Amino acid sequence: MKPHFAMMAGYNAWSNERIYDVAAQLSDADYRADRGAFFKSVHGTLNHLLVADRIWLKRFSGRGEAPNRLDAILFETLPELRAARAREDERIVAYVDSLSDADLMGRIRYKTITTPMEIEQPLAPALVHFFNHQTHHRGQVHALLTGFGLEAPSLDLILFQRQTGMGLA
Repeated sequence: MKPHFAMMAGYNAWSNERIYDVAAQLSDADYRADRGAFFKSVHGTLNHLLVADRIWLKRFSGRGEAPNRLDAILFETLPELRAARAREDERIVAYVDSLSDADLMGRIRYKTITTPMEIEQPLAPALVHFFNHQTHHRGQVHALLTGFGLEAPSLDLILFQRQTGMGLA
């Protein structure tokens, strides 16, 4: 089970780097333009991804900052956000690397944000959600970038696997 999560942590960092490379081609006005996405803009959606990752990592590890709003804007500029994203991806990889099989079979407890309630659940399915959530919103950013006429990169997991060898053994 752990090799799967290690692959997903690597894939997450790889995908984020690729999507940020293209987002950096946008003008500031386009980067911030409300394009009707759930978090409105490329700026809002990329901030949301970082917000959610920090919330989940706090739930998983008990460490780090956990914003109290899903639409919080943590960084106003793309360079600042990109640097924070890279640091968060390093934290994600390190967290997954620190897990044992026993940890993955364990449970976590946390309080939800939008409708506050206490939840207890197994860690492994929460990690599956964590990585799936990132893929979902990166897909939205990908669509926004192509809507601006940019050539957004392939984010296919199989491409990452072929480039890195992870998940092919």
